[in-house]
Amino acid sequence: MFRLTRRVAVAAMAALAAFGLGTAQAQQPPIRIGAVLAVTGGAAFLGDPAAKTLRLYVERLNRAGGVAGRQLELRLYDSAGDPRQAVTFTRRLIEDDRVDFIIGASTTGETMAMIELVEEARIPLISLAGANVIVEPVKRWVFKTPHSDRMAVEKIYEDMRRNNWTRAAIVAGSGGFDQSCRAEARALAQRFNVTIVADETYAATDTDMTPQLTRVRNANPQAIVGCGFGAPTVITARNFRQLGMTGVQFYFNHGVASQQFIDQAQGAAEGMRMPVAALLVAEQLPADDPQKAVTMEYTQVYRQAYNENVSGFGGHAWDALMIALEAVRRAGGTDKARVRDEIERTTNFIGVDGIFNMTPQDHMGLDQRSFKMVEVRNNTWRLLY
Repeated sequence: MFRLTRRVAVAAMAALAAFGLGTAQAQQPPIRIGAVLAVTGGAAFLGDPAAKTLRLYVERLNRAGGVAGRQLELRLYDSAGDPRQAVTFTRRLIEDDRVDFIIGASTTGETMAMIELVEEARIPLISLAGANVIVEPVKRWVFKTPHSDRMAVEKIYEDMRRNNWTRAAIVAGSGGFDQSCRAEARALAQRFNVTIVADETYAATDTDMTPQLTRVRNANPQAIVGCGFGAPTVITARNFRQLGMTGVQFYFNHGVASQQFIDQAQGAAEGMRMPVAALLVAEQLPADDPQKAVTMEYTQVYRQAYNENVSGFGGHAWDALMIALEAVRRAGGTDKARVRDEIERTTNFIGVDGIFNMTPQDHMGLDQRSFKMVEVRNNTWRLLY
């Protein structure tokens, strides 16, 4: 087995070793883990792999003896991507299930709806959603594991600068995550010497983005920044290809970090670029990459269990679970205030999303080194750098 310490988490099995076995486990109550995820509905491609990841690793940890001699108990509710449902289930987790910490939700809108409850109840929440607003400004009890939309835009603009492209168009959905990415794309443009020549938005229910993309084409951009996730991004990719917009580089943010996006685009995603977590290109990482071992371990375990490709969204859940459980171990129990403090002290934790270093001022703890720029080639992810 490997070893998980406060300094590094080399692989998933490391967690099993370092959490340790206990002899008095039967006398101790379980560590109760709450989760609110969009397992079904329009955001299921986010919540389904996250739910599978939590169930898989809770089972594996329990078989190995639990954490600090205590078994794990997972209480997971399917919000179907609905913020109202997310609030209902969060209240149930706090008041009825009496969980020790909560993982979720899958989307920014759900997470933002949950924050007031967890702050009032003083229970740690680790979100699996991407927008900066979740942790900016810092909320005492709220953390997140995915890279932020600001980081994604910075990575995209840096790639544009490498190619001497300065004219960009924005195509964004109308949801919270989408619009947060759009706002970052506008706010960061001047810093990267990028001129926004078109700025288009589509509704979540739109089934044809051709009008927006036609206006974008007429503005003659060198690159397009796509802000969104789910079915609308697939439609956008197909419409982009149907319009034959050659000579324009299309970027998406990390909201499409799943093989499901490539498969559903049916070839239309070929050549598109996006920043993603190292997990999606685990096999392509150099041998000396500090994330190589942990991403390969997660990939192999997940594929063996479910016979499907990993996604970045399942990886977010792995990081959240391991960070929280390592905090419980360091705290010496499940006192919520102590666990919160230890999550905030997470240092050099090598996860599948990156190397986490959280502080009182930073409840995400990732930097640009954890983002990889990839391109879709032959219907799979190809690491660029």
